[in-house]
Amino acid sequence: MEYSVSSVLSLISRIHSQSQNFLHKKMAENGLPDLATSHGFILFCLSKGALSFSELTEKINRDKSTTTALVKKLENLGLVEIHVCASDSRRKFVSLTEKGRAYNETTSALSQELLATAYRGLADEDVRTLLSLLVRLSQNISDDRDFP
Repeated sequence: MEYSVSSVLSLISRIHSQSQNFLHKKMAENGLPDLATSHGFILFCLSKGALSFSELTEKINRDKSTTTALVKKLENLGLVEIHVCASDSRRKFVSLTEKGRAYNETTSALSQELLATAYRGLADEDVRTLLSLLVRLSQNISDDRDFP
């Protein structure tokens, strides 16, 4: 398929889809559960340490009930643990289990493999320019509050 300046967002969408396909295939090869990107983002956020449900909800930009459902699935898979705050039983915290940390290590390596594949044949300056342009596109769209 040939792309033009008017179809650049379609190309970005295609690249996203291809990236997801690459990662799903590699995850299956490594025996990892096939999770939605929201689950992966939660695991990434937790790699820095435990977070309260409210902190996690804010970081992943989801509502409380969606966050709860996402975390429950990760808990059922043994990737995270839920802890009740000692000083306030209404507050709960989420942290990675050892299995969750191992999952993150493997997916980090797969992400590096994906980047190496995607950037193959590109000079470092090309990659920096690409990043700069994509950030500007994202800012333009997110700053335009008048779109339908």
